[in-house]
Amino acid sequence: MSSIPFNQRLRQVCRARDSLLCVGLDPDPDRLPAILRGDILAFNRAIIEATSPFAAAFKLNAAFYEALGSKGWAVLEATVAAIPNDLLKIYDAKRADIGNSARFYARSAFAILGADAVTANPYMGHDAVAPFLEDPARGAFLLCLTSNPGASDLQYVSSEGRRLYEHVALLARSWNERDNLGLVVGATHPEPLETLRSLVPELPFLVPGIGVQGGPIDRVVPAAVDSEGLGAIFNVSRSILYASGGPDFAEAAAKAAESFRNQINRYRGR
Repeated sequence: MSSIPFNQRLRQVCRARDSLLCVGLDPDPDRLPAILRGDILAFNRAIIEATSPFAAAFKLNAAFYEALGSKGWAVLEATVAAIPNDLLKIYDAKRADIGNSARFYARSAFAILGADAVTANPYMGHDAVAPFLEDPARGAFLLCLTSNPGASDLQYVSSEGRRLYEHVALLARSWNERDNLGLVVGATHPEPLETLRSLVPELPFLVPGIGVQGGPIDRVVPAAVDSEGLGAIFNVSRSILYASGGPDFAEAAAKAAESFRNQINRYRGR
């Protein structure tokens, strides 16, 4: 495992791969190609092999594996193991709990699963996030401004002249003592993205919501990246995974991943 702080490694990987694309491995059993006969692991491995030339990272949403029951963890472990070691592995579990419980969540994500980073919820405060930040080489992305419609229920609440998502960003800056903390900021909010980038220019963003959710790439990418055209990775799941439902699903996924990689690069100034 690298001793380089996670945020620095993220920049290195994005430079080396000339890509800010993160492929979301969220396998829906009902949408798998018939040729695979429901074999999720085979699907994931094929997608990884096909899309890894165009990606900097893969993100695995815990829900799709937990829904498989007792075999889900084995599929999750085998999927993580199939991702090339020069790419980042993000466990999208949105964890947070009291410090003692969070310590075991961190152990599960990092020591057992082998993830490079995990998504975490800031609502319970610093002690619930701190266990994910103890090892500088492992990172966490705090939920800041999410891409779903319900984000406005809490995240836009104003206090002391700032929105709640701005308070989260400033807290993340103060908690980022080991250079391994970033923010989840949805692509469905281009204008707040610009605000957050100016507020915390040094923090990396994990940006979901382009593709099926409709985040406009031409507005989102310039708003999210830093002055070097780095500092953000853009997650795409369904638009890549299900680019085709036929026997050519892997080839179609590769073409979709390449297209998204190229579009992102175009708008980040590459």
